[in-house]
Amino acid sequence: MGLVETIIKKVLEKGIILTKTKISDSVYKIQIKSDAVINYDFVPGHFLRLGVGIDQDEISLKDKVRSYSVWDINKENSTIAIAIATHSKGIGTKWVETCKPNDTVYFKWKKGKFLVDDSADSYLMIGDLSALSHLYIISRNLSDNKQIESIIYSENMDDFFLDITGAKPFDFYEMSQNPSNAIIEKLEGIIPKLKGNTMVYIAGDSRVCVALTNYFRKELNWATKQIKTKPFWNPDKKGLE
Repeated sequence: MGLVETIIKKVLEKGIILTKTKISDSVYKIQIKSDAVINYDFVPGHFLRLGVGIDQDEISLKDKVRSYSVWDINKENSTIAIAIATHSKGIGTKWVETCKPNDTVYFKWKKGKFLVDDSADSYLMIGDLSALSHLYIISRNLSDNKQIESIIYSENMDDFFLDITGAKPFDFYEMSQNPSNAIIEKLEGIIPKLKGNTMVYIAGDSRVCVALTNYFRKELNWATKQIKTKPFWNPDKKGLE
């Protein structure tokens, strides 16, 4: 183990993998147990910076860590759950395919701004497979009286998975990558049905995030506070670039 790995392990939180479950054609659920969960001031929408290349000298420093949404947290059991898709075939995919229960993991909390906001009356949830677990926990933590509409897409319907509760609160669609025009066509039929104050969460492909943000701001004249956007990946970049 090199000096960098030694330092990383000292500054990151430590946990163990309790379970690893394949929950769709291309997604694994990983449950991690850690004492760091107990006292953490968690807000739905927080991420984990997870070490997936530690102790592998051939991997560059920027590739040793990946960000994953916290899908669920249970402070009583000191556990967190994340969902990891394998489409990218990158270091995260290699890690999740080879990790196993009782393995030690190292992580750091990442707060960000793509958090639950209960102030609107109706919500739109838009994203691809990479954003599904994140949108699930946001939706699950909104008040029961909220109107929620959704467009969740993937190239393969078998990629989708149910929420951790077993519920299916979203509408799933089979679409190609970067389907901004197709999404806008569907939004034209959904948006008139929204009631009261509205808010949209857009996540996943950076190209879709940009196109839809422009659509809501310039075509629909929505205020900035109504639009929450988080690009989870960019086809021209990888990792922490």
